[in-house]
Amino acid sequence: MKHLSYLKKFFWKYRWRILLGVIFVLLKNYFAVWQPRVIGDALNTVVREVAVYKAKGGITAHPEAMGELGGQIAWFGAAVIALALLMGVAMFFMRQTIIVVSRLIEYDMRKEIFAHYRSLDLAFYKRNATGDLMSRISEDVSKVRMFLGPTILYGLDLLFLFVLAISSMLRVSVELTLWSLLPLPFLSISIYWVSTLINRRSEKIQQQLATLTSTTQEVYSGIRVVKSYVQEKAMGSWFSAQSEEYRKKSLELIRIDAFFFPLMALLIGASTIITVYVGGLQVVAGKINPGNIAEFVIYINMLTWPVTAIGWIASLTQQAAASQKRINEFLNTQPTITNPVATDPLQANDTNSPATSLQGHIQFQNVSFSYPDTGIKALENVSFELLPSQKMAIVGRTGSGKTTIADLLVRMYDVDEGRILIDGKDIREHDLAHLRQRIGYVPQDVFLFSDTVLGNIAFGKDGISREAAEYFAKSASVHEEIIGLPEGYETMVGERGVTLSGGQKQRVSIARAFAKDPDVVLLDDCLSAVDTNTESRILGYLSGALSDKTAIIITHRIYQMLQFDKIIVLDEHRVSEEGTHDELLARGGYYAEMYERQLVGEDAEGMS
Repeated sequence: MKHLSYLKKFFWKYRWRILLGVIFVLLKNYFAVWQPRVIGDALNTVVREVAVYKAKGGITAHPEAMGELGGQIAWFGAAVIALALLMGVAMFFMRQTIIVVSRLIEYDMRKEIFAHYRSLDLAFYKRNATGDLMSRISEDVSKVRMFLGPTILYGLDLLFLFVLAISSMLRVSVELTLWSLLPLPFLSISIYWVSTLINRRSEKIQQQLATLTSTTQEVYSGIRVVKSYVQEKAMGSWFSAQSEEYRKKSLELIRIDAFFFPLMALLIGASTIITVYVGGLQVVAGKINPGNIAEFVIYINMLTWPVTAIGWIASLTQQAAASQKRINEFLNTQPTITNPVATDPLQANDTNSPATSLQGHIQFQNVSFSYPDTGIKALENVSFELLPSQKMAIVGRTGSGKTTIADLLVRMYDVDEGRILIDGKDIREHDLAHLRQRIGYVPQDVFLFSDTVLGNIAFGKDGISREAAEYFAKSASVHEEIIGLPEGYETMVGERGVTLSGGQKQRVSIARAFAKDPDVVLLDDCLSAVDTNTESRILGYLSGALSDKTAIIITHRIYQMLQFDKIIVLDEHRVSEEGTHDELLARGGYYAEMYERQLVGEDAEGMS
């Protein structure tokens, strides 16, 4: 239960609802245990009256006997019906309280887990599969809800019914009660044994379900690659293998449950037989009356479901514990990127609120960085300075660390050594939400949401008008293509922007970045999927749009239409060259070779 102790705060939050539910459970069982007493009294009345009339010559000698006896039985029947109605009302309200509370806690848990997911850093998402994240917030939370609702409800029901029913039984005969409850120790041993097995298998099942979810999510996300490589059959076999493993683990658990429930029925049946036999002997001995046997049999059968449900409750509790353990593993994971400001940046949803602009003075001072999830070195002793409104290009071979600089500037990671200053202040001292809001970042791996084109452009700034969105789309040279879509700016782009081409997605991403009206612009190879004419139009806009902004453009090409104040060349994770375009050409290094290759390629393209 140590893993489920996490839920204490939710129990406290909804304590009054839960307390009210407990009262209704108690009332339901109070009315329930009265019914066997009434039925026992009815049977005793019938036996007593029949004996009286038999001593007076028999019932046939007294025509009024049937009417009197029928009237008394009718009153007993009315009492049983009234108790049943009261019990039904209490059952309705106990479900309206405890089951509703379980749904409310489920809602709170999902919100809390989702909020915690948002607070975790990029390294966390690289270490954990998306399907596993989805499984813990959906399947695992559902398992915990079953503990919060049905398990607690029927657990309380079992507790109160046991106390009230057994106390009523003890009131009649201690000896008969002990004989009737004789099978219970065997029941306890069975529960302990089964619970242990269920706990082990439940955790394995949830782990396998997470693997299965991750498998399907990867196949769906990479469906283009799967189809282009004709790997549908291989992926189907892979999925079938994972599904088969899940099926085997689930059947192992079901076999235990299938064995357990008949065992419960057997033990209850044994209790009934013992009750009738021992009770009959006691009636003969004059210790109890016949109605008490009927009362005991009803009590034993009344306990059938709760006693049988012990196994089910134990199963749900163990499954919930296994699921809560998996949830706690992520909830106990602390983000390495923390906000120095007291307010939570994740709650700063008002992106239109006035905020101090960044001047855009950027300094890298002996920065070294290795990715925490892989240990791969990305930057080593990198230093440069960019003054406000200056433009800088970063070029270099693949894997030299260019994208890492952009990730560090939006603080997806923190440096291992050295420091990054923005406006003379360490980046770790800036408010995280404000920092990211004032930087317009177009990543190399473009991601669009399953939303309209307009929604994707306005993603970084709430309340943007249609006219403003069109202006930024024109600036990114994608407006004409958007209005050519079936519903224009209201067209749904599909998951990850699958309905748009690579170039269109890049340009929508550029429009989204500039719609934020940022102070610092980071463009990471964002024109790789556009043709030369489109590139020229976008660069023409950028020349004017970036005039008052600090800009860093990471690229594999040299853009002559943009005037850069500084160009740095990364090689082996270090700055190997630094200077202006003319200075780097004069040095005849990697930059000059890159420029020559580009000119040759453009000449060949022009001749073709």
